[in-house]
Amino acid sequence: MEYRSRPTLNLSPPGLMERPTPHRRRGVYILPNLFTTAALFAGFYAVTATLNQRFELAAIAIFVAMALDGLDGRVARLTNTQSAFGAEYDSMADMISFGAAPALVMYAWALMGLGKFGWVAAFVHTAGAALRLARFNTQIATADRRYFQGLPSPSAAAILAGLIWFCEDHGISGESVRYLGLGLATATGLLMVSNFRYYSFKDIDLRGRVPFVWAIVTMLLFAFVFTNPPLMLFLIFSSYAVSGPVLTLLRRRRMRSERRA
Repeated sequence: MEYRSRPTLNLSPPGLMERPTPHRRRGVYILPNLFTTAALFAGFYAVTATLNQRFELAAIAIFVAMALDGLDGRVARLTNTQSAFGAEYDSMADMISFGAAPALVMYAWALMGLGKFGWVAAFVHTAGAALRLARFNTQIATADRRYFQGLPSPSAAAILAGLIWFCEDHGISGESVRYLGLGLATATGLLMVSNFRYYSFKDIDLRGRVPFVWAIVTMLLFAFVFTNPPLMLFLIFSSYAVSGPVLTLLRRRRMRSERRA
């Protein structure tokens, strides 16, 4: 015999009936992406300034992009507005501001007269930045946040921009230092894809309390940099680039001594 289920009666009042949940609109966080867009604009401005032979402004624009790039991540973490879209957008902006823009500025300023060697060196820097960013995005979940693997692309761009800014500020033409520019563009590209470890400074708590002496040290550091910004920035980021191989070699030597012990 066939049995049929009886229909259930809904005895709840009409006002208490279930309503379909509204579909949430997808969007992006505006605050950190504003800083990323500003950094992208600074990198684009560096390229346009290069086309107008304004190399000093192009170098300064790269440093502005670097400062804005450091702010967008901090703002996203402080305001809890991190997103996958923001991470991908930041990588795209970094590729323009710290990969293509510094290489093009250096090529137009000093490397154009070297023919194939010039554009190959500029391409090495650009390709190194692209590979560095791709590796960083794929290893971000497993890497030690205290260290970077390879020279960060903003620091590599700051080395090229610092040299250009210093030479333009002191009346030194790019033609006279073209071999130095050739070596730096090649070295920065290779350091970005190297396995050298660089301290990331990400474990510094900006919201925590620090001793008063750190405020004095920070003040003296700013005063030291502003005595001669192009030279000091070039020396600071060049020293940071050298710190990676030194830190890695010291770490390997210590590991070998521990194994022997």
